[in-house]
Amino acid sequence: MEFAGRAVDAAGVAVIVVGMLLATVLAVIRISRRQADVYRGYRRRDGRSILLGLEFLVAGDIIRTVAVAPTYASVGVLAVIVGIRTFLSFSLELEITGQWPWQRPVAEADD
Repeated sequence: MEFAGRAVDAAGVAVIVVGMLLATVLAVIRISRRQADVYRGYRRRDGRSILLGLEFLVAGDIIRTVAVAPTYASVGVLAVIVGIRTFLSFSLELEITGQWPWQRPVAEADD
């Protein structure tokens, strides 16, 4: 289980790194073509890769903590880590979309 947790953590880091590299390459291409609003798209892609990577990292922490050594101390540390990462996820979602995750998109709200 320790190996599985570390593998999921590694996948999370890889998602973040690859996502940021792809976002950077796309931004450079868009800049070279003189397209508008490159910065906003770059930030959105970076934020999405970080959000997805955080999900993998939380999953890895859960696997290692609950499956390997479920003590009160380790579960408490896990709760703090998940709380911090959840706050980061909400903050990134607000930054990317301009609204909280539980709010409907503006197009749906008009229906």
